[in-house]
Amino acid sequence: MDDFGGAGQVSFYREGRAGVITLNRPEALNALTHGMVRAMAAALDTWETDPGISAVIIRAEGRAFCAGGDIQAIYRAGKAGEPLYDFFADEYRLNARIESYPKPYVALIDGIVMGGGVGVSIHGSHRVFTENARFAMPEVTIGFFPDVGGSRFLPRLPGCLGMWLGLTGSRLGWAGAIRCGLASHAVSSARMNDLVTDLCAGQDPDAVLQRYSENPSGGLDDGTIEKIGDMFSATTLTGLLEELREASGRGDNFADETLGKMARASPTSLHVAFRQIRSGAQLTMRQCMIMEFRIVNRMLQGHDFYEGIRAAVIDKDGAPRWQPANLQEIENAAIDRYFEPLQSGDLDFGASSDAAVMP
Repeated sequence: MDDFGGAGQVSFYREGRAGVITLNRPEALNALTHGMVRAMAAALDTWETDPGISAVIIRAEGRAFCAGGDIQAIYRAGKAGEPLYDFFADEYRLNARIESYPKPYVALIDGIVMGGGVGVSIHGSHRVFTENARFAMPEVTIGFFPDVGGSRFLPRLPGCLGMWLGLTGSRLGWAGAIRCGLASHAVSSARMNDLVTDLCAGQDPDAVLQRYSENPSGGLDDGTIEKIGDMFSATTLTGLLEELREASGRGDNFADETLGKMARASPTSLHVAFRQIRSGAQLTMRQCMIMEFRIVNRMLQGHDFYEGIRAAVIDKDGAPRWQPANLQEIENAAIDRYFEPLQSGDLDFGASSDAAVMP
C-alpha cells in the first residue's frame, strides 16, 4: 500500500497494473476533507510517471461513493472567521488534474455521488455507474453553486439537461446518467469486483467495460427531455422562470414540480448558477475552475452558504433564511461581483497557468 497521506480516510494501493484509490470515510458518506484532496493529488502525481501503473481506479467503501465536501468543517471554519479558501483551491486543482490526466481514470460509482464526489469522478475518462448510483448537484439548496467543474460538464450535457440539474438539484440513477452522458458505462454492482480484477490485470479499460456494460431501462424519457429543452433554454433566469410558470399555469405537473424545487433554493445561488453554467459553455476546464474559485471566495465571505448548511445539517430545521429572500431583490451588479477577478489573485496552476487565463 502506498502512503500519500489522508489520515486513513482514503487509501492507495497498487494491484497489478492499476493504482487504486479507495475513499474510506463511510460514516460521513465519504465526504472529502482537505487531507483527502491533497493525498489524491499526490497519488496522481506519482502514478502519472510510474511505468508500472497503466490506469487509475477510484472507488469507495459504504453506501455512498462521495456525498460532497465536508460541509460541517466548512461551516465551523467560516463561523470562526477562517474560511477554507485553500481547501477549495486544492480541490479545484485536483478536479482540473483529473480532467486532463494522461492515463485512464476509472471512477466506480456504486452509491450517492454529489458535489465534491462528482468532482473526483465525472471528469475522469471512464465513469461507471451501478444500479445503486444516485447523482445530484443540489448546491443551490444550501446557498452554494454547482462547483467542482460543474461549469465545465453541465453545459456540455445534451439539450438543457445541465441547466436543469444545476438549478433544481434533481437526482439521476444509472439509466438517466447514461442517457445524458454523465456515466460512460453502467455495470451491475454484483460484477464490480470482477471488473476491478480485469482492470487491474492491465487490460484495456474500453474493452473491459464493453464486456461488463449493461443498458439499463427507465430514467429520463424523451418527453421529459423535450420539456426540459423547452423550459430551460431561455437566455435569462427571468425568462426561464416565465417559461416554467406558463407551463405550470397550463397544468403541466413537471413544470409545477420544477418550480417547487427552485423555490427552495437560495435566490442568489440561482442567479449565480445560471450565469456560471451559461458562461462555462465557452471556457476550458482550467478557465472554469478560475471562475468557480472567484465565486467560492465571495460565497465564503457571504451569508447564504453558511445559512444553508445551518438549516440542512447543523440545526436541521429545513428553514433557511436567505438574504436577499427573493429573486426580485437581487441586482445584476451584485451577481457581477461574484465573477470579478480576485484582488488576492486568481487560482493558479503552477508553471502552466498561462494556458488558463480567462478570456
